[in-house]
Amino acid sequence: MKTLIFAKRNAKEISRDILSIIFGIVFPVILLLLLTFIQSHIPNNQGPFAIEKLAPGMAIFGLSFISLFSGLLISKDRNSSFMMRLMSSPMTSSHFILGYILPLIPMALLESIGCFVCAVFLGLPLDISIFYAIIASLPAALLFIGIGILCGALFNEKQVGGACGALLTNISAWLSGIWFDTSLVGGWFESLANMLPFVHAVNVGRLIIAHDYAHVFGELIWVIGYAIIIIAISIYVFMRKTHKS
Repeated sequence: MKTLIFAKRNAKEISRDILSIIFGIVFPVILLLLLTFIQSHIPNNQGPFAIEKLAPGMAIFGLSFISLFSGLLISKDRNSSFMMRLMSSPMTSSHFILGYILPLIPMALLESIGCFVCAVFLGLPLDISIFYAIIASLPAALLFIGIGILCGALFNEKQVGGACGALLTNISAWLSGIWFDTSLVGGWFESLANMLPFVHAVNVGRLIIAHDYAHVFGELIWVIGYAIIIIAISIYVFMRKTHKS
């Protein structure tokens, strides 16, 4: 009950920033439309933006904006008297973190659904694999939420905007293989991309859409592992920072 009450409060705080919510959901769809338009003007369909690969990639890219929402919410609370009042309540660390995570899950699902619905109108075959891909994006959503919580616990609002709004979105975009296959660059770039979870999160969706379920778990385990580690670190840092303040 404590978690649900706190989550409801956080949902209200997030819903007040309508423009940011619209941007987080609509911007990936706009990119999907633009890149598909570019693909349609490439002869013999040889371009890099085939809808079967682009849609899962854009769905994951859109989740990077969820980090900004969670980071800004926590940094605002941490630097206000509201957090001081919360720390005197009987809430535990699990109440805090779950209260921040729960309202962001529906937003993450809406973002993924929006991308895939748009992709269907652009030519992606409508079948059960789309539903599986949306569900399989949840570990990636938790990963990005965890990154946002960590940044919100470490930085102020302005710094969170730079870390989650600029740095993270660029890192997740360039090192996820959305725009190009990282093997085309090779070397240290490909090795770094494969060490991070973003390319694996994109591969999960692409494999599911291609009905290549045999290789999904090998990619998904990277995302789940990173999500668990990042959320655990964010909980530890959040509680240390709040208790110090």
